[in-house]
Amino acid sequence: MHIAVVMDPIASVNYKKDSTLAMLWAAAKRGHTLWYLEPGDLSLRDGRVHGRLAPLQVFEDPAKWFELGEAVVRPLAEVDAILMRKDPPFDMNFIYATYLLERAEDEGVLVVNKPQSLRDCNEKLFATAFADCMVPTVVSSRADELRAFIAEQQDVIVKPLDGMGGMGIFRLAAGGPNIGATLEVLTANGTQPIMAQRYIPEIRDGDKRVLMIDGEPVPYVLARIPQGDEIRGNLAAGGRGEARPINDDERRIAARVGPELKKRGLIFVGLDVIGSYLTEVNVTSPTCIREIDREFDYGIADRLIEVIEQRHKQQHALRGCAL
Repeated sequence: MHIAVVMDPIASVNYKKDSTLAMLWAAAKRGHTLWYLEPGDLSLRDGRVHGRLAPLQVFEDPAKWFELGEAVVRPLAEVDAILMRKDPPFDMNFIYATYLLERAEDEGVLVVNKPQSLRDCNEKLFATAFADCMVPTVVSSRADELRAFIAEQQDVIVKPLDGMGGMGIFRLAAGGPNIGATLEVLTANGTQPIMAQRYIPEIRDGDKRVLMIDGEPVPYVLARIPQGDEIRGNLAAGGRGEARPINDDERRIAARVGPELKKRGLIFVGLDVIGSYLTEVNVTSPTCIREIDREFDYGIADRLIEVIEQRHKQQHALRGCAL
């Protein structure tokens, strides 16, 4: 297969942790040809989407983990699959990129994850489709509604709907001194909605990342454990990662969410679970492959590439029948 990756600049990735690198290494080991582009390399002409594609070689070498050949503008329909691995922010440029990738999908290219579902499934709001797996949750821009929820639940986490890496997360207690100011900042004075959730004390045991491949959970998770007085377990916020076997609660949540992921073409997803509760469904650029494989050597990226190969064969066979 010819596999293209849309990502942030490859020279700036964290060699020790980057999950996209793991995917590219796995694809190369399985004999696939790799191509590299960034979102700004996408273009549309006369109804066809093109990419400024550079031949890519990858190496498991911290001194030199990639080499790029000369980039050439070519129709994206010339590749078999595209890994959409652009990190948030989920802004209009991200949305425009999904529209362009959707044109490639229309021409028979397998895009992982499906562009429409990347747009439809906000990582905070999509989780509310599985409210039976969540703690009491409110999404609102109204200060009075949010204050009432805080008074009812007593101890609450509030966060923006478009944050990543733990950005903008606050813990508010009923009667606390900074509720008004915090809500004003997060809601931009009542003009944008935020999420409020009952605080889950089990965060002290870790915010668990459950990786899903084609609707099925990887048998190991990464617990991201807050350090010191921090309430956030995110690795980007200083959390400590600890890989563990998946437990019964995490399997139950994965079984609940998995069929919907499969239906929506969300092949690689990260569920966030605290205690026995789902908190987020990460669809844009899930991470934690390297940390889990470092401990358990499961081969997460190999499994993902295997699924992509299977999907490509199925898609190719269906298109052949249609022709």
